[in-house]
Amino acid sequence: MRTPLFQAEHSGRYKRQALIGEYQQITGANLIVVIDQITPTNMTVLEELLFDCDPQKDLHLLLSSPGGDGETALRMVRSMQLRCKELTVVVPDMAKSAATILCLGAHHILMGPGGDLGPIDPQMIFPGEDGRRTAASAKEIVAAIGEAEERIRANPGSFPLFASLLSDVNMLMVEQAKAALSRSEALMREALSVQGRTREEVDALAAKLKEPLIDAPSSHSAVISVDHATGYGLPAESADVNSEEWRLIWELWTRYFSEGCWPAGQKAIYEGIHASHPG
Repeated sequence: MRTPLFQAEHSGRYKRQALIGEYQQITGANLIVVIDQITPTNMTVLEELLFDCDPQKDLHLLLSSPGGDGETALRMVRSMQLRCKELTVVVPDMAKSAATILCLGAHHILMGPGGDLGPIDPQMIFPGEDGRRTAASAKEIVAAIGEAEERIRANPGSFPLFASLLSDVNMLMVEQAKAALSRSEALMREALSVQGRTREEVDALAAKLKEPLIDAPSSHSAVISVDHATGYGLPAESADVNSEEWRLIWELWTRYFSEGCWPAGQKAIYEGIHASHPG
């Protein structure tokens, strides 16, 4: 039995888990929530959400993430696929970069009216001065260094200016960014193969996706809508905003949003019917 104070302190969590329970009853699927940057530490908390999932049921993941480590995204989707019949990723807001890699391994991608995917542009995660993790686009790090080198060659006197602007970037970061970029296509192909596509199907999809997801985008913030995603051959569809299932998803999302759990917010959360952990 919970004491009144304990109940009051955790009332938000209990209400969210009640909504998760309603959703599971309506859909017959397990529902888990991940709102965070994707880093290697995600795996242990994700396993906590998955440990009692019935593999004979579908699994729905409510995902919101600005991206992060692509290798971890691949591990996450592999682990989820082992715990379900079919995996659906629900995107009410954004699932960028490494989170897009995770989506590529799903059977279905359900996107809200404002939901979007993004380019597979690896995010380099670094500890900030205040102890919080900060992210920087690998493509933008490499491009910034390349542009600085060109300008310094053209005008050697500009070296102090660019040295000051790029003072937070070291050679190790640049080499890590280059390595991450070179691995992007392989990660995309591995994610596409997770849910059981044939080699021919993976080849065909990868050929369509390489240009729009890896080569062409110049900015990590580029938006890939549900129409773009379906046009590229991905199993994406628009959510029925008048359905009871979406009403529950949206109520859940607004509760997370109001508590600061969103891609640019200060909080992360991992939640299911039986578990709830901050990131």
